[in-house]
Amino acid sequence: MARTPVSEARRSGDHDQRPAILFDLDGTLIDSVYVHVLAWAEALRRGGIELSVWRIHRRIGMSGGLFVTALARETGLELSADDVERLAQFHAIEYERMRRAITVLPGARKLLHTLTAQGVPWAIATSGEEVGARPALDLLGTPGAVLVTRDQVRYAKPDPDLFLEAADRLGVHPSRCVVVGDSIWDLLAAQRAGSLGVGLLSGGYGREELERSGAYRVYEDPADLLAHIDEVGVRHPI
Repeated sequence: MARTPVSEARRSGDHDQRPAILFDLDGTLIDSVYVHVLAWAEALRRGGIELSVWRIHRRIGMSGGLFVTALARETGLELSADDVERLAQFHAIEYERMRRAITVLPGARKLLHTLTAQGVPWAIATSGEEVGARPALDLLGTPGAVLVTRDQVRYAKPDPDLFLEAADRLGVHPSRCVVVGDSIWDLLAAQRAGSLGVGLLSGGYGREELERSGAYRVYEDPADLLAHIDEVGVRHPI
């Protein structure tokens, strides 16, 4: 039987108790949630669907297909597979048009660089497609980071596939991972992957919502997480 990175780590007797960190991207490392909201609002409008932006925000973090399906169920709309694909394409076009408005969240670059300097494995797992997510690595100053995207797994959040794949690429068992995300979908997926969840308020969800979805700690943004990094099992940089 072929040896996986995880089985190799077990065989070598790796007793390093530091966790690996699995990050969501939108609303967790980059300030892009509301760009997605506005892009979806325009995409839906182009598809003849008028929908309040608060309803759209509640589903950000899902894959595009799940997002449209969930909204159709909530609003009673009947959408074909072709309709869903067309709306997803509209969203991709609008998101690309608005990309210039996206910035890095406070502390994100320093947090990632600190983890790297301390030898803490980390990866990014996002429900977005690679073509849209890859440019964010340059924005974060981490072009070589491990990146798992929707088009690389079978199911997106709230299924655990993205985080399971990210853990496997790092060679770390999911139970040794801490998932950092800004939405309830991130935290539900973390629970299903068997990982601890940490919530950030930088995507617009409230503290109680994140805690109810499984977050054992909630911080304001990446800078606040870095200031309390010892609380998730990583030594605070001196």
